Amino acid sequence: MFTGIVQGTAEIVALEEKPGLRTHTLALPGELLPGLVTGASVAHNGCCLTVTDIQDDRVRFDLMQETLKVTNLGTLKIGDRVNVERAARFGDDIGGHAMSGHIVCTAPVCDRIDTENNRQLWFQVPAPWHRYLFTKGYIGIDGVSLTIGEVEGDRFCVNLIPETLERTNLGWRQIGDRVNIEVDPQTQAIVETVERVLAERG
Repeated sequence: MFTGIVQGTAEIVALEEKPGLRTHTLALPGELLPGLVTGASVAHNGCCLTVTDIQDDRVRFDLMQETLKVTNLGTLKIGDRVNVERAARFGDDIGGHAMSGHIVCTAPVCDRIDTENNRQLWFQVPAPWHRYLFTKGYIGIDGVSLTIGEVEGDRFCVNLIPETLERTNLGWRQIGDRVNIEVDPQTQAIVETVERVLAERG
């Protein structure tokens, strides 16, 4: 489980392509290394990946074809940076909302509105995932736990404070960039339960 409170960004320093598999290596920030072991989970842009090897601050991860297809990790190249968060431990503060690290789709940035101390980003979500978007509901964007500001059909926006812009890759996202989306699992469960009950009554 993850909290959606991104702990920093990490640079991709190596990529290796294999049949049906990609391995990438991150230069992980030093503060995230203590206690990290092979088999541990680390979220990359919100996607849960397993540590396969550690050499000093170089940490390797394997990405399956499904991961490359569903997320934005397949488009990354050496030098790109990803949001990283180590898995939550019992007793940790849940500053965001509970997130599984399972990405459901990607969504493009379709508008960016900058003001003096705030940035509003708009995203367009493909069907059927826009069913789970609600004003003031939770959403995971590239692993960042955020509150939805407004919903307009299949579009929604979030409002970003300077701390989020400084700490995460949302600070340099531009119109057309694709981000990883994780809908709130509790919202998804409620919506699907209500839809099933209504269908059974109808």
